Parts: sequence; C-alpha cells; structure tokens
Amino acid sequence: MKGLVHVYTGCGKGKTTCSLGLALRALGWGRRVCMVQFIKGWGDTGESRFAALCPDFDLVQTAENKTLSITKDYVEQAGEACREAFRKAEEIIRGGSYDLVILDEINGAVDYGLVPEEAVLELIKNKPGPLELVLTGRNAREKIMAAADYVTEMKLIKHPYDRGIKARKGTDF
Repeated sequence: MKGLVHVYTGCGKGKTTCSLGLALRALGWGRRVCMVQFIKGWGDTGESRFAALCPDFDLVQTAENKTLSITKDYVEQAGEACREAFRKAEEIIRGGSYDLVILDEINGAVDYGLVPEEAVLELIKNKPGPLELVLTGRNAREKIMAAADYVTEMKLIKHPYDRGIKARKGTDF
C-alpha cells in the first residue's frame, strides 16, 4: 500500500485531534504510530497519557512548555527544540519502524521560521513509499500543501474560549 501525505491546517480546533483519529484507526489495524510534537511541550495531555498505555503509539516531545499557551516569547525560545524535533522526525521516518508518522504543529514551526520549509519539502519527497505522513498546524505553506495528497483546513466559526471557557481535559488536551 502506498502511503500518502496529509496536511491539517487552519485556525479552527481539530488539527491534532484529526491526526489522532487517524492514529486510532491505524492502531486498530495493528499499525505502529509515532507523533512528533513541534512547539508543544506540555507533557500532561491525553495523547501523552495514551502513549504511556499503548505500546504501538510513541510520542516525542522536545520542547518544554508548562502551559497550553503558545506565546511569542515561548516561540522565540522554542527554536532549538523544534530543530531537534525535526532531526528526530527525520531519523524516525528513515528508520522505517512506523506505518504512520504525525508531525504535530510542524506547519506552525515552519511559519515561525523555526524549521526550514525546504527541509520539510525534502522530507515529504523522500519519505518511504508505504509511510503515511501527517503534518498539522496553522498557516501551512502553499508548497507544502501542493506536495500533499490530502489538505484539510479547519475553519474557526465558534469556540468556547471566546466565552471564557478554558481548555478542558480529555477534550482540548
């Protein structure tokens, strides 16, 4: 089976959640999944708890962020962590141990200038044939979307945060 490339982008909620749905489906068929998180570094999330319970789902985080907030100051400090995440992603993809690799928030890392767009395009171009590859995050670049097989844009219409409702365990993280 030929693996395809997915891009989940846009300002709406659901990019990471969508990729995790695909991961669940792959795991159900006995496939191995790895999620590499860029920018995000908060360790106590539903996906990190799931990774601890599921031997076929690995989660790689290199950034250290103690809150769910992604501030400008945090992004400026996250550069080296994002470059390390990209190095790990390259190793993971070349290693061939996984059927599905999710590069969570890589589009944001590219948008912030923390990971070079050309490096991501090379990664897509040189991925192993059967590997399913997912790239999530806001502001996906046109060239990256052109290189993908699936592109889905999440559009924000309404969000509880606008009414003061904070992120909730098990739904938002």
